[in-house]
Order: sequence, then structure tokens, then C-alpha cells
Amino acid sequence: MQNNDKNYNSALNLCENNFSHDELIDFLKNGDIVQKQYAALNIDILKSSEEAKTFISNLVGVDGKIREVVAIKLIDFTNDYPKLFHNPEIFENFVKATIDIDGNVCRCVILSAFNLIMYDDFTKYYTNGLIKIIDEALCELKKITYKDKKYKTNKQIFKIYWALESLILFIQKIKLADIKRILKECSIIQDYVIREKCAQIIVKIDLDEELSIIIDKLKSDSNYYVRNVFK
Repeated sequence: MQNNDKNYNSALNLCENNFSHDELIDFLKNGDIVQKQYAALNIDILKSSEEAKTFISNLVGVDGKIREVVAIKLIDFTNDYPKLFHNPEIFENFVKATIDIDGNVCRCVILSAFNLIMYDDFTKYYTNGLIKIIDEALCELKKITYKDKKYKTNKQIFKIYWALESLILFIQKIKLADIKRILKECSIIQDYVIREKCAQIIVKIDLDEELSIIIDKLKSDSNYYVRNVFK
């Protein structure tokens, strides 16, 4: 309760002041939770790649209130200043944030990453990172036994779900061999949301014999939402 009161008073004090752009950037670098959240909300422009780096550094490893605000603003910033985010030093932040524990953050980051699809080095790093996430999650799923608690399965399913969600947008940039391997394994996962994502991917690519077998199974899936993708 005391922390809530303290945060409220801190936010109130911030709102009563007019801070310069440089001061807001400094809040993002060195501020507390309330200051970082306030700065992310109130920064309207980014002037350099260093500022972009500072901004996106608050997308990983910080309080959820900060991550959500940063993720929301990131969509516009990557659209308005894509060159500032074309920096290999921050590519990993996009990968990690794609599987944030907050689905709203995941969704915003995916849209932000798509704004950078014109940069081949970013796209390669990003999609390879997502494929690695899927491969590692699939490996972890295979280790889970009936004795393990449900959350262990859900954690890996969550990662696969958001990685696949992003790959839908980047599907034309991914090697067919990787797509096939992912679809072959993910299309038989028990959770229908993963099979649904597989269906959304497979309708976007040219079919060969292997993929035709997968799509036929998905078209006759037991779940309505999976089948509905093909209507």
C-alpha cells in the first residue's frame, strides 16, 4: 500500500512538471519505474540510434508497466524512424520481447519488428531467433512427463504461439526447409491454438507433397477454429 501511495505521489509530481526531451531520455536510462513509464509515455521523437537503443533497452528485463508502454510506442517509432533501429546491438531485444509474458507486449513487438522487414540482416537475425525459440520449446515439451505441472507445458506453448504468430508475417523470408520442419512438429501439438497458427502459415506458402499431407490433416482437424482457417 505504501509503495502504491509513493508511486502515485511520484507520478503526480512528474505530471506537474515540463521536462525536456533530454531529461526524459535520462529518465529512461536512470529513472525508477514511475519515471521510466512517464518518460516512455511522453517521448514523442527519437533523435539518434543511441536514443533508440536506450528506448528499446526498456523492453526487456524491466517492470511490466514500463515494457507495455515501450512496446506500444515502439510501433510508431519503428515506423517513423526505422533506420534508428537498424542496429545489430538491439536485434536480440526484438527476439526476446516477442515472447514476453504479457501478450500485449508480444503483439506490439511483432508489429514493430515487421516495420523493419526491409533490412535483410535484421530479418535474418529475428527469424532465426524465433526458429530457435520454437526448436528449444519443442525440445522442452518432449521432456515433460505426466508428473510435471501444467504450467511447464503452458510456458512452452506460449513461446511457440507467439513465435509462430510473428513468423506468419515473415513467412516469405524463411527457408522452406525450416517451415516444413516447424509445421511437421507443431501441427500435431495437442493445444489447438498452435495447430491454428500452423494452418495460418500453411495457407501462405506453395505446397509440395509433404506440406499437402500436413494441410489435409489440418483441414480435417477436430477443432473448429483450425478448420475455419481454410474457409
